[in-house]
Amino acid sequence: MANTDNKPARKSTSGFMKPLTPSPTLAAVIGPDAIPRTEVTKKIWEYIKKHDLQDSANRRNINADDKLRPIFNKEQVSMFELTKLLSAHLS
Repeated sequence: MANTDNKPARKSTSGFMKPLTPSPTLAAVIGPDAIPRTEVTKKIWEYIKKHDLQDSANRRNINADDKLRPIFNKEQVSMFELTKLLSAHLS
């Protein structure tokens, strides 16, 4: 459907799209480039799946490996805790 009101396209001002710089600990997993939160989450899930870190008994839990342990500060986290833990490593 065409824009017939002659209004400029609305720009996204969402905080989710603001590029954020990962801490050195998080950069070891996702890379050092500043990227939006949404991309951080995607990259973390790619890493989790690539290294088969989802718990086999309960797929909602993520087991920490040597790179994720400093981010999680424990051996296992639920997928619902993930965003909060990642936020502490973004600026």
